[in-house]
Amino acid sequence: MKRRNFNKVFTTSLTGLSVSPSIISSIKPEKKLGVALVGLGSYSTKALGPALLETKHCHLKAIVTGTPAKEKVWKKKYDLDENNIYNYQNFESISNNDEIDIVYIVLPNSMHKEYTIKALEAGKHVICEKPLALNANEARDMIKVSKKVKKELFVGYRLHYEPHHLQLIKICKNEEFGKLKIINAAFGFNMRSTGHWKLKKSYGGGALMDVGVYAIQAARYTSNEEPISISAKEYKTDLKRFKEVDETIVWEMVFPSGKVANCTTSFSSNLNYLHLAFERGFAKLNPAYGWGRVSGQMSRGELIFPQINQQAAQMDGICNYLNNQIPHNNVGGDEGLKDMIIIDKIIESIKKNGERIFI
Repeated sequence: MKRRNFNKVFTTSLTGLSVSPSIISSIKPEKKLGVALVGLGSYSTKALGPALLETKHCHLKAIVTGTPAKEKVWKKKYDLDENNIYNYQNFESISNNDEIDIVYIVLPNSMHKEYTIKALEAGKHVICEKPLALNANEARDMIKVSKKVKKELFVGYRLHYEPHHLQLIKICKNEEFGKLKIINAAFGFNMRSTGHWKLKKSYGGGALMDVGVYAIQAARYTSNEEPISISAKEYKTDLKRFKEVDETIVWEMVFPSGKVANCTTSFSSNLNYLHLAFERGFAKLNPAYGWGRVSGQMSRGELIFPQINQQAAQMDGICNYLNNQIPHNNVGGDEGLKDMIIIDKIIESIKKNGERIFI
């Protein structure tokens, strides 16, 4: 099923508000919003850049990079104006560019706060890749600036627009198999590179900050609750490769209703699933979190939805909010802060040898 046809029939959202995509697609925004990508690494190159060729409510207008060779490639591929190519020395001058409405931060985690605040103070809305910051205090600072300058701050939660995940949320909300009892969520891969910034503590690396966020998110939006306690432990088998950052972390989150989430993240094991156990059945995704393919099953059969361009859906959803006040799928800065609070508590529990930490 093509994406345009799928949009006509899929009518759910994370917030629990039913907004028909056929109505959304009929609304003509005041203008197609201009996006500037800050950081042209793998995710921008392979996912966000190509997605911006598919988006209907925004398009790529500018880039920010510290690598001159990338400027030429992106300028040609995306037909960018010379005046819309920035580096990290002249980044603040983006405030003078009325063609740019949204700045998308795609930098190492340690740089999220600095460049998010710079972009907000330059008068631009910001989408920041997950995790929002290095810790909850940084996230609070970013949100504070967003409110002060009256510009929106979003987090790049693409799965909030992915149909399989939205359907699981609907199943949980409607209690189609009874009450949700147990959540098992895991995301990990074998980080073979030895020089990647994600293996450096100073950059905010580690499995938890990179892919563990997805497990936290899945547990939160399927349970529709915030955890009240967390217990976590870290395990290492390769002390050389993971000298500075975590290799594997397992943690348990308990929710007010009694739901329990068992989560795992790793930089040495391939993990990619979300399994929900209900009173009278189950629903699961495997693979669950990748932007290439998501597949699912439930007690009464398969979960069959078209594969969409998640990044395009995410950015169009945010632009529909900015242009037309159509509710976004819970991807604001406050959502990012909630994840950072949990990450802080996981790290605290690890330091205390798995002691249960109450929130």
